[in-house]
Amino acid sequence: MEACCCRHRKCNSLLSRVEKASIKGDMPRTRQRPLTGSVSDGTEDSDSSAEREQTNSSESDGNMPKRQRLTRASTRLSQSSQDTPDLKRAADHDESPPLTPTGNAPSSESELDISSPNASHDESQSKDQANRDSDKDLSHRPKRRRCHETYNFNMKCPTPGCNSLGHLTGKHERHFAISGCPLYHNLSADECKVKAVSREKQEEEMKTQDEGNSRHATRHQTPTPKQSRYKEQVAEMRKGRNSGLPKEQKEKHMEHRQTYGNTREPLLENITSDYDLELFRKAQARASEDLEKLRIQGQITEGSNMIKTIVFGRYELDTWYHSPYPEEYARLGRLYVCEFCLKYMKSQTILRRHMAKCVWKHPPGDEVYRKGSISVFEVDGKKNKIYCQNLCLLAKLFLDHKTLYYDVEPFLFYVMTEADNTGCHLVGYFSKEKNSFLNYNVSCILTMPQYMRQGFGKMLIDFSYLLSKVEEKVGSPERPLSDLGLISYRSYWKEVLLRYMHNFQGKEISIKEISQETAVNPVDIVSTLQSLQMLKYWKGKHLVLKRQDLIDEWKAKEIKRGNSNKTIDPSSLKWTPPKGT
Repeated sequence: MEACCCRHRKCNSLLSRVEKASIKGDMPRTRQRPLTGSVSDGTEDSDSSAEREQTNSSESDGNMPKRQRLTRASTRLSQSSQDTPDLKRAADHDESPPLTPTGNAPSSESELDISSPNASHDESQSKDQANRDSDKDLSHRPKRRRCHETYNFNMKCPTPGCNSLGHLTGKHERHFAISGCPLYHNLSADECKVKAVSREKQEEEMKTQDEGNSRHATRHQTPTPKQSRYKEQVAEMRKGRNSGLPKEQKEKHMEHRQTYGNTREPLLENITSDYDLELFRKAQARASEDLEKLRIQGQITEGSNMIKTIVFGRYELDTWYHSPYPEEYARLGRLYVCEFCLKYMKSQTILRRHMAKCVWKHPPGDEVYRKGSISVFEVDGKKNKIYCQNLCLLAKLFLDHKTLYYDVEPFLFYVMTEADNTGCHLVGYFSKEKNSFLNYNVSCILTMPQYMRQGFGKMLIDFSYLLSKVEEKVGSPERPLSDLGLISYRSYWKEVLLRYMHNFQGKEISIKEISQETAVNPVDIVSTLQSLQMLKYWKGKHLVLKRQDLIDEWKAKEIKRGNSNKTIDPSSLKWTPPKGT
């Protein structure tokens, strides 16, 4: 250090103490070589830095009072040496605060410069300066994406091996469905962009031609020479479309099919003419663009796999719960279902074409009941597996506790329909096991939303108990029941018991007799009697009370209802119990 020209003894003694402290390593050193690493990590590349950290950590506790004295002494020294430029220059040259590897100001007290005139300032100013320096130094780092951007970029295309980049239309940077996946269509993102540019040029040429020719002027005119040449070119390109594939091409197509299966589109090259293939690619791109517009408008949900609405016959129904449809269909916000064969489709156009050639007008299986326009068909899950699986997927959209989707072979499905001049429309259904060890007569029951609150639910329940009577068994629905199912069953059990009480003329009544005549499980009878407050315990015996007020109320409703068609007629049943499975 340079000698101080000040005559004060305190100044000279302080300088000697500062020199000794710098030798011991308590003073911050000047940066003689660039350091690597991060202060936040606390690591450096050189061996000497590790030794210096160990020395500082071991002596930090013992030297803390000395550091505080040096800090206070530096204030007096700086005030007494303001008129001494030599000392100030020496301090600025040798004792300046070292910069950390990230450019931040020293954060600990041991790193403060004792000869700096700012050492006695408020500690908050040094922290603010450190924050500003850190912001400047970290400005070159990439910023974190916002939450919604991270969510969108976490979406992935379901095609295996696809990174969701590019779009079949060539107009979007990313895709989230198979319909817009270039990899699924055996293309790359760059190829899609090139095709998009060529399609736009062709569309512009078509527009200019249409603008040049008036519609009324060309209605009865002969084709122009250009149109004739184009027609000849198309006919020439289509000549070889019916020729078979060479052996090498067949092997290539088979290998592609075996390698990728249904995860990729089949190879379409050389199957038809290039002209027809290009028309097909244009149609695919246009359909993909329409789906992308629906996704932007919110009618198609990304990643939620929740179908919001279904088009079923002349109705558009809002769904209540999630159903495990295939992923490519579950991503759509709206699903189109044939009301006769229950096949599900992606668009209105596909549904319209399907309805034009669908030969089904009623459910498969045997018609076991018919009265008026109401019919019930018995469908075997083993014989008509696809129909029953589609029926279960459809039912799951409106049922919360349903777990049966694909294993339908051990079940029989009884489908109720309402007929008109167009066919038998699905009203509801219930399923039951072919061999139930617990005598369940219903495994799952559903009334379609458009037919709810019209008496069809009670008809389905009554029909299930009618089958139990023919089988000479006592039945009960499988638990747990849904909320609407529980309400419907309690209402049905109440009506059955009140009718039985109204027709009963004896003095003593037995729950067992009620069960045998109505085919209702005794447990369900007892729970219903308790809810109606018709079951009392008196002198060690359970007594059934005949409440005439409830019976009169039920009778009034029956008279008001009149001769309704929403009842099951046992004489219209043509059914025999199945013999085994």
